[in-house]
Amino acid sequence: MDTLDLLLHPVRLRIVHAMSGGRVRTTADLCARMSDIPKTSVYRHVGLLADAGVLEVVDEQRVHGAVERHYRLRQKRTTIDAETAASMSLDDHRQGFTSAMAALHAEFNAYLDRDGADPTADLVGYRQLVLWLSHDELAEMMADLREVLAARWGNAPAPGRTPHLASAIVFPAEDRQEGRDPASPRS
Repeated sequence: MDTLDLLLHPVRLRIVHAMSGGRVRTTADLCARMSDIPKTSVYRHVGLLADAGVLEVVDEQRVHGAVERHYRLRQKRTTIDAETAASMSLDDHRQGFTSAMAALHAEFNAYLDRDGADPTADLVGYRQLVLWLSHDELAEMMADLREVLAARWGNAPAPGRTPHLASAIVFPAEDRQEGRDPASPRS
């Protein structure tokens, strides 16, 4: 299975999210965390991620006659490199976006279903806005965002820290011709 097929799946994306931060978890832990997904599906997807080297076994223990594996995420195996991203077809992008949105929707519902969920106190935010940007302004904004986020990507789990799922979605809202300055000459 190639990297795109492996990572651009909503259940596998949720497993990757659940394993982030250097956490070690068993498949049973993941099943408990993602109770909306059938256990057989979680086990199957963990197996696929382990076979591909995205998850590594860090410990094995016998539990009631079965072997229980403890997994850790190999973070470097969870990224789609620039060359692969550049080779993605429009359908690959469509599938990737759909998978990311399905995973995001499921994670948000799981958050809302938790006892004590309080979007206001938890500083939950979701908003959409239209920004009018030139290509250079967009590139500058994306670099600024990467810098802000990169300063925190390395944070490990620690007392007082909880994982937060952040999604940045940026794409042109109109065809370039539709969004041109009305005062500019037509091409």
